[in-house]
Amino acid sequence: MAKPWVIDSDTHVDETEGTWNYVDDEAFRPTLGRYENHPDGRANFWLIGGNKVRRANRDDSITRTTVATRELLDVGARLRHMDELGVEVQVIYPTIFIRCTATEPEVELNVTRSYNRWLADRTGQAGGRLRWVFVPSPLNMDETVADLRWARDHGACGILKKGDTEASHAPYDPFFFPLYEEAERLDLPICVHTGSGRPDFGDDRMPPCPPVGGVAVFTGIYQLIRTGVPARFPKLRFGAIEAGASWLPLVEHSLRRGQEREHLFHVERSEETSFEANHVYVTCQVSEDFTTILRYISEDNLLVGSDYSHHDISNEMGFIPTLQALANEGVIPGTVPRKILYDNAKAFYGL
Repeated sequence: MAKPWVIDSDTHVDETEGTWNYVDDEAFRPTLGRYENHPDGRANFWLIGGNKVRRANRDDSITRTTVATRELLDVGARLRHMDELGVEVQVIYPTIFIRCTATEPEVELNVTRSYNRWLADRTGQAGGRLRWVFVPSPLNMDETVADLRWARDHGACGILKKGDTEASHAPYDPFFFPLYEEAERLDLPICVHTGSGRPDFGDDRMPPCPPVGGVAVFTGIYQLIRTGVPARFPKLRFGAIEAGASWLPLVEHSLRRGQEREHLFHVERSEETSFEANHVYVTCQVSEDFTTILRYISEDNLLVGSDYSHHDISNEMGFIPTLQALANEGVIPGTVPRKILYDNAKAFYGL
């Protein structure tokens, strides 16, 4: 049985045709398509509101998962795999929704609500071991805010946010303040995950090549702190998810320099720029330079995730023994593995 003190802070589910069984209006149901004459013969896409949104193809051996576990077709199989990995709880993020999927409000509301209802149904069978991050509909802010209590009551432990613009609004825009206010009231953190809210569809036949280090994530965190948003919502936690932690020195330096310059011009900004004071948590990668990272953020604000089911540079299925090895070798203090693997995730997600 898995040790009860390991929480995987960043895992994923691949959407399947059953994800859309919960749409309110069948006219907005995504359909699966296939490109003709594509080199690998497997490049599928979801047709959502007339836009082609890439559906990833997975390799079992590379991801160390199966269709049944990564699409939650067999919840029991996923739990058994978690036992093998030594993980008690996984926090699940979407796959297609880390990118912009729709530009029409009715389409976006139907597909995001269907996803949330589907995931709540699937994870509800896991006895609390599978928790999930709510996918909002920025084009329908009133409906999204109204859905948050339902989401929390059905296992959601966070709210997905992109670091760049969504619905043509930056993350620090007052447009999002009703979402942040309700999230704070319900004790749901804002999870700024690698991806983009900008519409960018094209024919999408080539796999996307994301910016190194999830630039949108740390740019969004920088903008939130620089504009004083965390200070406005003092009980609201913010997470930088799947972007590593090597960007911390750059953002800390920019915040400090910005603060110095703004004082010269009498610009009112947040006086506190540290990540801890702004209740920012960051998922790190176990291959990063912890000696440097821990100079810029407290060991109480670091998380770690496997990126379960995805096979990009963020995948770290073996993070548990690697963290412990770093402690055994004296690279990190002996207290750090327990904090990163359990204490901090429990605090951030409110588990």
